[in-house]
Amino acid sequence: MNNFYTQHIAGAAGFHSTDEFRDLAWLEPATRSAAVAIIAGAAAIGITLFATETYRSVERQAMLYAKGATHLKNVGVHHFGLAVDFAKLIDGKASWAGDWAFLGRLAESQGLIWGGDWGLPAVPHTFRDFDHVQRCTLGEQTRLFAGTWYPEAA
Repeated sequence: MNNFYTQHIAGAAGFHSTDEFRDLAWLEPATRSAAVAIIAGAAAIGITLFATETYRSVERQAMLYAKGATHLKNVGVHHFGLAVDFAKLIDGKASWAGDWAFLGRLAESQGLIWGGDWGLPAVPHTFRDFDHVQRCTLGEQTRLFAGTWYPEAA
């Protein structure tokens, strides 16, 4: 399969890094454009957003899990350049406090899935990730992780 992941992420110098990646260039182009639009949309309503994590390696996920920083043992959609986590900039500092429903509305307007409801607002969720958006439905994740699907270029 020839796509952004195989061409730009797999085999890149940082592919196995345990570093935190905030660079939007690690996002697949349609996901990157949507993230930029979300940041602009948040600014329009008086909220300053910035990316706290774009790409995440298998090694970084294992490190975070071992430290208890995540309850997800296996890396998810971040590994494929299809997800981004945000923080609000408040008084010069990163904040995850307060209501994140605005991110759900902005994500939906850009065709992305919000981790607050995983694109299924009527379904109860045991795991909610309010600062997270991704360009992959929960149903598509299985095929993504198996290497049999990647979203079409927009």
